Amino acid sequence: MEPIYCTVLPGSPDELGVPPEADKTKHKQSLAIEELLSTERGYLNMIQLCAVDIRNRLKQKQLPDFDLEGLFANIDDVIDVSSKLLYQLELMDTENPQYLQALSDTFLSMRSELENTYKEYCASYSNILILEARYREREELDKAIQETITSTAPHTNATNLSFFLVMPVQRIARYQLLLQTILKNTEPSHPAYRSLQATVDSTVALNSNINEYKRLKEVADKYNKPENLTLMDKIYRINTHSIAKKTARLSQMLKHEAGFLPKTEDKEFDALEEYFLALERGVADLQDNVSTFVKHFEEFLSRRPHECELDIETEVAFRNYKELSAILHKHIYPKYMHRLKSLVLQPLCSLQELFACPQNMIRKRLHKLLDFEKIEEKRRETGSITYEEQEAANTYQAINTLLLTEMPKFNGMATQLLIRAMETFIFIQRDFAADVNHIASGYLQHLPHNKLPDYTFWSWAEGMFLKEAKSLQQISQTFEAELNPHFILPLTPSSQRRLSELTKRYKSEQIYQASSDIKGGRDMDLSLSRGELVAVIQEMDTKGDKRRWLVEAGGNRGYVPASRINPYHPTGQTASPSPAIVDEASKRHSVVVVSPAIESPVLPSLQVFAAYDFSARSIHEVSLRAGELVTVLEHHDRQGNPQWTLVEVQGQKGYVPSNYLMVVPVPGISASSRKT
Repeated sequence: MEPIYCTVLPGSPDELGVPPEADKTKHKQSLAIEELLSTERGYLNMIQLCAVDIRNRLKQKQLPDFDLEGLFANIDDVIDVSSKLLYQLELMDTENPQYLQALSDTFLSMRSELENTYKEYCASYSNILILEARYREREELDKAIQETITSTAPHTNATNLSFFLVMPVQRIARYQLLLQTILKNTEPSHPAYRSLQATVDSTVALNSNINEYKRLKEVADKYNKPENLTLMDKIYRINTHSIAKKTARLSQMLKHEAGFLPKTEDKEFDALEEYFLALERGVADLQDNVSTFVKHFEEFLSRRPHECELDIETEVAFRNYKELSAILHKHIYPKYMHRLKSLVLQPLCSLQELFACPQNMIRKRLHKLLDFEKIEEKRRETGSITYEEQEAANTYQAINTLLLTEMPKFNGMATQLLIRAMETFIFIQRDFAADVNHIASGYLQHLPHNKLPDYTFWSWAEGMFLKEAKSLQQISQTFEAELNPHFILPLTPSSQRRLSELTKRYKSEQIYQASSDIKGGRDMDLSLSRGELVAVIQEMDTKGDKRRWLVEAGGNRGYVPASRINPYHPTGQTASPSPAIVDEASKRHSVVVVSPAIESPVLPSLQVFAAYDFSARSIHEVSLRAGELVTVLEHHDRQGNPQWTLVEVQGQKGYVPSNYLMVVPVPGISASSRKT
């Protein structure tokens, strides 16, 4: 056989050096991988330049009304996730046969982190553009921004911040295109092909989720946008369309309440809303309680005992107590109040403000749900709806989806903040107690009762407080009884008939008369006219509150304020209360009857009594007992100090503290006898 000769024709691929088709695919794949890495490096450098260098220089300039946090959004999170991604992609050499598998695993493992980071940035990008446009309209501010960009990044030729801030929005979509190019140039028989396909599908879903989240946020922003509308603006908004829409919603609600239509139930949302409302009440109650506590503590701080004359047994104890009180008021109390306000009260106020936006969205969801039910009812009846109705249905679904997605996060974060606030309050209280104990430890040995055991001391202190509180209450009741005597009012014929009915079923001590008009404002409250008679059934309500009494008024039973009714004794006058301290029972049943035969009215005269016990500490002072009658000689001491009063008690003269005396009116002296 003759040999076969092969001739290479000019211009063939082998002659021209062009690689075969498989090599072309491999080459394009390598170029796509290199582009992914190189563009990621350049992208990371640019956003770091923007977020670190440019932002820091703008912060140093302290530009007026410049919102750096809002302008740069969560770009720090974007830098973190991009740095992590680039680090993982550069761990292995691109020529390694296992590189495609490593690339796929990296994107799949970081899919959730990429989505959560970029969806927040993309959702806030519209607000970033609004802020930048607003700053561009202010000439001085725009000039300062341009100068900062030019001096910091002259090689970029950027003239505004949007050159950098748009990059994350573009980058998240670029991942999908680059991965699709890599997959397109990978043989189906390659071991990593399926992983690459899953990675591409993941990035497609990622971008779709980001776009959907951005749409939902735009709907939320639309309905949460603050509007400062005047009354005329609201009137101008009223038109036939708005009236028809609100009428349809009202009709739908009435049908629900009447049972003609079943309510749309969403157990998942109902559970989230119930927890949200309970959490809101908890935050509001805690904020209100802390505010009240702070107010009371500030009132306590206004009392400065170290600047007053105190009734303490010895001079050493007196001096040590004043020093201790001065140190606490100067150092410990202000520090405690500052920590309480800054670490507990202010965070609680800020947390309470955060509930406004979800509240508004929940209210809007209810309105849109009524519209949605009406639209679905029409769809079932006619089989078609208008474009506007479809948009309304889409709006409800968007708001509902957004709330179902975001409310669990909000509830979780708000719960953590609430718990953190309560823990902080406890820690502050512990630190405050430790500081006071540390300061007081050096003075306790010089103060009275320092030898008492803890239990005995606290029992003694509680008894003293209760004794003084009871004494103060009795003094207050005495003044009330003397300065506001209760008169029996004449009875109308209907009141006389009621009196006869009540006296048949109740004792005379149970008959009371309304001293003024009473208007019931709570459940089971009675409304009474001035002078109306009632019978007291029980001197407390069902909760044990002795300020509300259960009474009967002509067949009707209910509660009235105990302070607005007085005993009815038409036949005579009870004994007047003593000018000294009297108990509550004697004050309560004291009545003055005004007789028309009296020519001159009975007016109270004034006498001075000792309000507290006082022990003389020198020959210039005189001792007192609570309730003892004294005669005031001078209302000041020899230096003119009004804090001390010269008095005569049982033939002895001396000075006593002015705040230990009280002036009590004594009835029974007529105006004519007073003139004489």
